[in-house]
Amino acid sequence: MKLKIKKGDLVEVIAGKDKGKQGKVVGVTGKDNPNKTRVFVEGVNRVKRHTKPSQTNQQGGIIEKEAAIHLSNISLVDPKTNKGGRIKIVQGKKGERIRTFKKTGTELKA
Repeated sequence: MKLKIKKGDLVEVIAGKDKGKQGKVVGVTGKDNPNKTRVFVEGVNRVKRHTKPSQTNQQGGIIEKEAAIHLSNISLVDPKTNKGGRIKIVQGKKGERIRTFKKTGTELKA
């Protein structure tokens, strides 16, 4: 399964507690296993983790970080409309794969 979302893309959450929020993709996990295809979005789905003091983190305490979101709950943001939209893969002139929005036809840079 080839993913249509890459690290650095601007996405919008379309389902869940953070619905309507936008952010950049920080990381993608589970590329090999389609059952665990999730992404980390900057500033979205933040969770608190309680940590004990250790050698690396001598202070300890509560750390806030992003948790993963399933791919079905996000959509790419179209730069023209600044809203989420569906994309399709189009063959370029030199055989490269170009991600294009279905409604507006806007091309995304690789």
